[in-house]
Amino acid sequence: MLTSLIRELIRAKLALCYYGALIALAVKVSLRLYILTLFLVGDSTSKSFIIDNNLSARVNQTRHDIQLQDNSKRIEPPSNPQSDSPSLILKLTIGLIGVFAFLQVYSIQAILPVLMIEFGASEVQLGMVVGATVLAIAIMSPFLGMLSDAIGRKSLIVGALLFLAIPTALIAQSPSIEWMGAWRFMQGLSVPGITVVIIAYIGEEFESRAMAELMSFYVSGSVLGGFMGRFVLGHLDEMIGWRAAYYSMALVTLTGALWVGKMLPASRQFVANPKFRSAMQTLAAHMTDRYVVTACMLGACVLFSLVGCFTFINLYLADYPYALSSSELANIFTVYLIGVIVTPISTTLLRRFGAARTVRVAVVASMIGVLLTLLSPLWGIIVGLAIMSTGVFITQSATISYIAVNVKQGRSLASGLYYMSYYAGGTLGAWLCGLAYASGRWSSTVWLLLFVQLLGLLVAIFGMVKTKAPVRIVNTR
Repeated sequence: MLTSLIRELIRAKLALCYYGALIALAVKVSLRLYILTLFLVGDSTSKSFIIDNNLSARVNQTRHDIQLQDNSKRIEPPSNPQSDSPSLILKLTIGLIGVFAFLQVYSIQAILPVLMIEFGASEVQLGMVVGATVLAIAIMSPFLGMLSDAIGRKSLIVGALLFLAIPTALIAQSPSIEWMGAWRFMQGLSVPGITVVIIAYIGEEFESRAMAELMSFYVSGSVLGGFMGRFVLGHLDEMIGWRAAYYSMALVTLTGALWVGKMLPASRQFVANPKFRSAMQTLAAHMTDRYVVTACMLGACVLFSLVGCFTFINLYLADYPYALSSSELANIFTVYLIGVIVTPISTTLLRRFGAARTVRVAVVASMIGVLLTLLSPLWGIIVGLAIMSTGVFITQSATISYIAVNVKQGRSLASGLYYMSYYAGGTLGAWLCGLAYASGRWSSTVWLLLFVQLLGLLVAIFGMVKTKAPVRIVNTR
């Protein structure tokens, strides 16, 4: 038992080395793109701009070296993925992975009014601090998709959880809103190693009812994690202060990494694809795949709405006439718990009506919920948030199932592209809704959210392929 845990931690350490290399690559590319932008907008003549391939070569060589180390331990994949009902421990572990992945992503929303006072931050600054994690997730998701297709699943998941605990603890030392944004960006660099890879893991290792069950447990866990992050941080802020609260959450994340390292079964169906050229060919195919493109567009609209709504509703309710405290704002997020109940039920809806029809109804429900937040009574706002979030959770569950069922090759890369678009939408939501709230308070924010949700509805109507749910949703063969 102890030997197995040590072995997984060693593999996680190797995964952490990958994270360092990929972060350096992402930073280098970003800096070069910034220089290119200066060339384009300035008076300088256009120059050829070629990203140095040496770093990419080193990353690929490192990927190859670790792949060689793993070859001696790789288990030959069985002929078929598991279709029997998963064990309770496995369901719990998959659910906990979702919890730990999203525990930190939006937790800061519960203390935004506190940070506004302590750091003297504006609405737009607060929105960008929320969006910093989301932006990093969007940047890293495709990289982690290709990396996971090259070296495996479990080691990256455990390594990502270990990595996530570090910036979470450093947030507690933030001397300014800018430093807090930097540490939250670092948090986001590790999240795709969980979210992108676990979807590929489930899609490979399981099929039929087992895949649908585990996918619903993962989404339920992610919903629970999103709730717990906000709820716990809001209450801990009043009990011990938000800085000490972040230390506590870092410890919880570290504990989660140890649990997953021990309890998550190693991949049996995974087949490595370490060749960068092959990965780029797969990427090009995904960019023209209707299933992937439609899911990406829909995902961007979904998270735009969720981040924009639940970020600035806090400022709205902390202001007159509601004047809610941090703990009271945290209690508002109990509407997230509805998603824990609704998401498993949505599996039945997907089987019966298919992803396209389910998404259309869910988006319309979400739009109705957003409109209800314009009501004056607090109970009306809470009902609106509950309906809105329920529609979002069902849409999210249906969309990732849509990818898992219809994309057969390069699943991890397809998931990476989806999450890149998903979190890019969230970043835009944090920024644009911040501008809307600063100019017209909550009513302007609501109309912007409705416009984006209408775009999502159009994508679901004209972009998603209608399928016979019992065949396409249940069977993955």
